[in-house]
Amino acid sequence: MPILPVLILAAIVVGAVGLIVYALAKGGDDDPLQARLNEYGARNQVVSLEEIELSLPFTDRVVRPAIRSFSALVARFTPNQTLESTQHKLDLAGNPNNWTPTEFWGIRLVATAALGGMSFLIFSVTHQPIARVLGLTVLMVLTGFFLPVLWLNGKIRRRQDDIVKALPDALDLLTVCVEAGLGFDAALAKVNEKWDNELALAFGRVLQEVRLGKLRREALRDMSNRMEVGDVTTFVAAIIQAEQLGVSIAKVLRIQSDQMRIRRRQRAEEKAQKAPVKILFPMVLLIFPSLFIVLLGPAALTVKNSGVLGIFGGG
Repeated sequence: MPILPVLILAAIVVGAVGLIVYALAKGGDDDPLQARLNEYGARNQVVSLEEIELSLPFTDRVVRPAIRSFSALVARFTPNQTLESTQHKLDLAGNPNNWTPTEFWGIRLVATAALGGMSFLIFSVTHQPIARVLGLTVLMVLTGFFLPVLWLNGKIRRRQDDIVKALPDALDLLTVCVEAGLGFDAALAKVNEKWDNELALAFGRVLQEVRLGKLRREALRDMSNRMEVGDVTTFVAAIIQAEQLGVSIAKVLRIQSDQMRIRRRQRAEEKAQKAPVKILFPMVLLIFPSLFIVLLGPAALTVKNSGVLGIFGGG
């Protein structure tokens, strides 16, 4: 049997697992209990909680509870070090959908089982040789196991890029606020109030931890560890050192702001220098062949029809 239908079916399976992950990721930041209570209070007529439960999406009624149950089983056999490493990666990604490490591992195993089982059935029905069926099934199993990890790594990179881009402007606002007479905590609150990005949310979490009794330097260090961004680490180290040595924070913020803007300009220049090298391969593989066909194609047809090739024994 041709391999093309098999590849199409495999692509359908991969797309199905991707849709499951997307459905789990969509709207995961909202509290489902609060959403149900709000819906119950907004209704004019008296309805039962069972009707409200049935009105929820399929992912909230079936998929999420199933994954939570499966995750509780997985947690018993997963080492604590692995769970801690997964929690650190979830923190780096900004805790997407408020997933716990066990839930994330549950999603990985569910995707692995779904891709492995469905691909084995599909490849078996197509009457492929057993060696090919096992090989393709193993490939699909590995794809299902590592697909959530690739998605999480992408979230981490995007979050770190957003933080790097927002940091110079945030430092400018912090500098203006501190020089205007506000304290450092009040300046962080202003950034959290004015903006809605990953850095502002991180500042808001620092303020909440400080209100709960954590030392400010410890809260800032924890924020830096949850980001693993070099510029943030430098900024936090400068603030902590200024606080310990009694140096003016406004002066430190002004210096840090200037340095961050210089680094941002240097990063932009670095990307501009890399652009010609990155665009070379698409040009050679895609643009140049098309260009040669457009330019030399009519000339080649003209030469062929003119009979010049007959002199050299050509058709």
